Amino acid sequence: MSVWKCPVCGSFMQHRGKSWSCAQGHNFDMAKSGYVNLLPVNRKHAKNPGDNAVMMRARKNFLDAGHYALLLQALEQAAVRYGRAGGVLLDAGCGEGYYTEGVSKALAQADLQMETYGVDISKSAADAAAKRCPNAHFAVGSVYHLPVADRCCDMLMTIFAPYCGEEYHRVLHKGGTMLMVIPGQQHLWGLKEAIYDVPYPNAVRDYALDGFELIQAEYVDSWLKLDDPADIQNLFQMTPYYYKTGREEHARLEQLESLSTQISFEILQYRAVETEQVM
Repeated sequence: MSVWKCPVCGSFMQHRGKSWSCAQGHNFDMAKSGYVNLLPVNRKHAKNPGDNAVMMRARKNFLDAGHYALLLQALEQAAVRYGRAGGVLLDAGCGEGYYTEGVSKALAQADLQMETYGVDISKSAADAAAKRCPNAHFAVGSVYHLPVADRCCDMLMTIFAPYCGEEYHRVLHKGGTMLMVIPGQQHLWGLKEAIYDVPYPNAVRDYALDGFELIQAEYVDSWLKLDDPADIQNLFQMTPYYYKTGREEHARLEQLESLSTQISFEILQYRAVETEQVM
């Protein structure tokens, strides 16, 4: 039985041929790449919500070049610590599937293979993820209304994605693990210095989350040296800064032949608990 639930009536869905359908007769065709669109029209906030094709392509090229391999390795190690053979892994806000694929493979290599699912509101992201990781199941959907049944997941990843604690707590088993990746205060400081006259640090996040107990906070810090202008542009275009700046800032980046910047991540590892047990 799949963990997907029908976005119309909320009942479980089954895979039949090239589509997913529920007992009430609601049917959703799969795309050629293998993902299914479970985002109702009335929950769209734009014609094509989520990351656009430009951002997706830039991120794929940048990540495939191995520039964030240090983060992926640390995330894989965290997943193996808490993985459960035969369990269900959900990547909420999976993007193009880089981390989904890496973690899924690491779990399998550690004899902890888990049934893997990914959800992203962007069609471009779900399509790219399905092509990258054909052994997993991907759907277009919102993390604020996950098309996933209650208490069906053993592990949930949220990596640079919007946080919806109520939904994440709903889909996780009691005692299930949430792996959250957020940027550190100085993440991409060198890039910000190249863009802004007065760069600003990332906001400090409160680790306390309702419904979750913090198990461990792990810090991953390093320096990144980019000597290829194409890599610099890919990094810029995969960040919100590209869309929050104008021609002047874009021109500054286009003139750079090399860039040195700090990369800083926090991997926060949580356990799902009963809400009343949270302090």
